[in-house]
Amino acid sequence: MNKLLVFILLMLHAPAVFSQNELTHEVYFDTDKFDIIPTEESRLLLFISNLADIDIASISIFGFCDDIGAVSYNLKLSQQRANAIKTVFSNNEISEDLISNVDGKGKILLKIVEEKNLAKIRGLNRKVEIIVKPKPPKIVEVKEEKKAEEPKKKDAPEILKGDLKVGDKVVFENILFKTGYSQIMPESKKPLEAIANVLVERKDIYFTIQGHVCCTQNSRDAVDRKTKLRNLSEARAEYIYNYFIKKGVDKKRMRHLGLRRKFPLGGDPKLDRRVEIVITYVGK
Repeated sequence: MNKLLVFILLMLHAPAVFSQNELTHEVYFDTDKFDIIPTEESRLLLFISNLADIDIASISIFGFCDDIGAVSYNLKLSQQRANAIKTVFSNNEISEDLISNVDGKGKILLKIVEEKNLAKIRGLNRKVEIIVKPKPPKIVEVKEEKKAEEPKKKDAPEILKGDLKVGDKVVFENILFKTGYSQIMPESKKPLEAIANVLVERKDIYFTIQGHVCCTQNSRDAVDRKTKLRNLSEARAEYIYNYFIKKGVDKKRMRHLGLRRKFPLGGDPKLDRRVEIVITYVGK
């Protein structure tokens, strides 16, 4: 690693800027390169992980180059850098519908600085700027009129205790996953344990555990940040499969399958980071 890169990384070790109105992050590149170096990718993934609990309005991605090189070359390279960042967002379950701009802006002109600092300034100009705008907080109206109470929706354990037939699908609505990972959120541990307890008792049903991801382009699978493999939907299904085995469910009654993003629910993206089971056999 060259001295310039070390200098940049030391300067940028601080976390990304999170202001009340928008969130910003910058990714830096080597000279004439648009592939992301590992240290910068790690910083970017940390930034993305911090977006999990934010209601995003839009994401803008702008690529830049230093002032060396032809105009046409810099425009192309800056666009390639912006595209590379967009790909990382897509691979990590950030919906491309939220990305409003992916633009290569070309070179950044040097400001008046001491000549000995030119190399450092150029290094800071070889970058991509990311701007994330959150949605404004929702204003909730409080109405005095009481609405008729809707029938309580059955949760997964209740459904599994009832009458089931081959082909029935049971969505684990309360089993949510962290963006980019196969591990469940802390608040999902008790609901998953309740489901496992029912399945231990119901030895008459066999089923397939189906894993899903959100926000990837077309039906591609997302990247599991822990293993770096593009099999996140399968990893989520396997996580639940292994959990059920530990809780006492006979593995002969189960199989697991990753369905990528073939079946989005059409609502909140976090609900697409899910697992569900499909009943394949019901004993008499």
